[in-house]
Amino acid sequence: MQACEAKSILEAALLCAAQAMTLKDMQQLLGGEMQRESLLALLRELQQDWADRGLELRELAQGWRFQTRLALRPHLERLHPERPQRYSRAAMETLAVIAYRQPVTRGDIEDIRGVVVSAQIMRQLEDRGWVESIGHREAPGRPALFATTRQFLADLGLRGLDELPALEGFALPELAPEQVSLLAEAEAVAAADGMSPINPPTESAAPQGAAQEQTAEPDSAEPLNPQDLEVKTP
Repeated sequence: MQACEAKSILEAALLCAAQAMTLKDMQQLLGGEMQRESLLALLRELQQDWADRGLELRELAQGWRFQTRLALRPHLERLHPERPQRYSRAAMETLAVIAYRQPVTRGDIEDIRGVVVSAQIMRQLEDRGWVESIGHREAPGRPALFATTRQFLADLGLRGLDELPALEGFALPELAPEQVSLLAEAEAVAAADGMSPINPPTESAAPQGAAQEQTAEPDSAEPLNPQDLEVKTP
């Protein structure tokens, strides 16, 4: 198969795909004839071809996809105005702790935030597809370990956790052996599926100690936009 033909097939498939395509999907599309390096070269060419258009080809944690450019969003919203779902500050802080210090238990989150994490918040994040349980800590009660999902990265337009904004003034705590093992397993699965690995952040960690309240915090604080995920540090 000629390179120009393969690029046309890739372009058509990516434009028609309902979700991001992995490199494994693309190799299968092309009959398994193309090596990973050659395939990536074609994708880079497609990125250049669409550099001055309204759509752009992006690599995310779930794979590759075409999406509208951010600068055009205000114009497109005039045709399909949507009111984005809003999340409380408590939910966003919980999500940020999980993102920067995963995998963590609810107890870990409560130690960092200084308040009890309500079941409603965890259920909301799981229902949204941003958080999932990936195992259990070998400790009394075997508490569930939570981590962010590829959907979380895709919704924020990220390829890996290392693209999260860095937090200044905090050192990354050493991961426990079971945490290292779980993250390694996740990356191995990602590599086998032709997806970008879920890289843990290397220069930042979740903030220590929010308000030192002893009662459960109601999920009714000021809502935040999930696209503006940010952890406020003291």
